[in-house]
Amino acid sequence: MELPRVNCAVCHRAIAAGPVAGRLRRGRVWRHDAPGARRDPDGSLVSCPGSLAVVDLPMPGEQPLFDLPQPRPEQAEEDPVLFAI
Repeated sequence: MELPRVNCAVCHRAIAAGPVAGRLRRGRVWRHDAPGARRDPDGSLVSCPGSLAVVDLPMPGEQPLFDLPQPRPEQAEEDPVLFAI
């Protein structure tokens, strides 16, 4: 699946944004770490403050693209039958 990229408002990096249910023109920035961010003393990563922010998508109302393999013609006859009438 190819997601649109938006610039994070905090770290200004291009980050993927996934669609928000029910809001075709809005998306949520994926969780990411700020450049140069250090881990907490306990070893946990520190997320960029701009992670998970809701933003306007650059391509409003478009269906995300999925890269599905196309069936080969020689395999079409070998597919199992789920129901027979």
